[in-house]
Amino acid sequence: MTQEAIEQVVTAYFANITSMNPEGWIDNFAEDAISHDPVGEPPAKVHEGYRQFIGQLQAVFEKLEATIEHIFIAANEAAVKWTMAGISKSGKPVKFAGITIFEVNAEGKIQTTRAYWNPAQMIAQLR
Repeated sequence: MTQEAIEQVVTAYFANITSMNPEGWIDNFAEDAISHDPVGEPPAKVHEGYRQFIGQLQAVFEKLEATIEHIFIAANEAAVKWTMAGISKSGKPVKFAGITIFEVNAEGKIQTTRAYWNPAQMIAQLR
């Protein structure tokens, strides 16, 4: 797996979150992919719950923009420092940040994600 291929799938992951595109987002993942988002919550089988994840974004946000601040790549993994900024359906601005670790398989699909961020900080801004 090349660094360019890993960077490409990670970039597509965040672009599809920004566009709230469930089909594009799920296409980045291996069929048996697991997501720990956030770490500490029970892991989710991506292909079983992807519509729910994007649906939650669509229900809460009028606009959401992901910014990749830096990608660190080693072997078949990437650690990504990111920031999300958005506007809720009620017009409230929201900004939160985190780090996600991506494991990419030999086919160039995301096998596992481990997202380190605090959803409570985002939720507090929405109230």
